[in-house]
Amino acid sequence: MRNEDKLQQNICLTAGRHALKQIHAIVEQENNNDADTARALSWLLRYGWVVLLTIAAIVAYLMGVY
Repeated sequence: MRNEDKLQQNICLTAGRHALKQIHAIVEQENNNDADTARALSWLLRYGWVVLLTIAAIVAYLMGVY
């Protein structure tokens, strides 16, 4: 194998590794975004009904229902 072939192979391997690192960073960011969204939806399902009932009670009080 000639030196030029080895150099070209090393360049290709380095470029491939760099591309894989960039793809990994993109996938990791998307996974973090998905986890944040899931956490927010979980909070909304867990505590959202309490907020909704509180707002309904305030509106009922202001309308003079009780």
